[in-house]
Amino acid sequence: MIGKLTGRLDYRAQDHILIDVRGVGYIVYCSERTMAALPGTGEAVSLYTDMVVREDLMQLYGFTSLVEKEWHRLLCSVQGVGAKVSLAILGTLGPDGVSRAIALGDWASVKAAKGVGPKTAQRIVLDLKDKAPGVMAMGGTVSEAMDGPDLDVIDAGDVAPVAKPKPRKQSKPNTDAQAQAGALSALSNLGYSPSDAASAVAEAAAAEPGQGEAALIKAALKLLAPKN
Repeated sequence: MIGKLTGRLDYRAQDHILIDVRGVGYIVYCSERTMAALPGTGEAVSLYTDMVVREDLMQLYGFTSLVEKEWHRLLCSVQGVGAKVSLAILGTLGPDGVSRAIALGDWASVKAAKGVGPKTAQRIVLDLKDKAPGVMAMGGTVSEAMDGPDLDVIDAGDVAPVAKPKPRKQSKPNTDAQAQAGALSALSNLGYSPSDAASAVAEAAAAEPGQGEAALIKAALKLLAPKN
């Protein structure tokens, strides 16, 4: 199983790219949001990947973070949701947006993705709501993961002009994800159920983006407080 690819972005189309890894080209399908975040043709690129193998099909799907990859896997586990619909949802909402929508039971936001009807959106929220806390607690981007050991990795090695990308400043979305993960852990330790904690953290994060962990916990506790 191919878990990550690192190489040179050789070609890009509307919904997929070709990554050259030591002279071997891998076609990788991505969401619109991921496509927009990729570097230019000829530059180094690294993506987490999920490979689908069926009797009549073998395709790779690429993601910039483990959270995006995990949501893709979970979305595809829902009846009636295939890879195309999953990528449409991730492209519309992004992984953090999917986490918030599902944690809050906001199926209308899921329905905003192309090809997703109301029944499918409701099924997604119903089936995956309890999975949101675990996914929201995940974090990390490909560039960060490259500094540690990896399994199932195909790397471009020394092939010019590919080089290991320079460490980049941590992006705000990942900072937000870490704060949400910390808040989820704290609320769980206080005895709140995973689904209640996830809903409160997601609502607090949506109300005021960019909050730190302590502020998120405080806001979530207010939302979880019994209403008179």
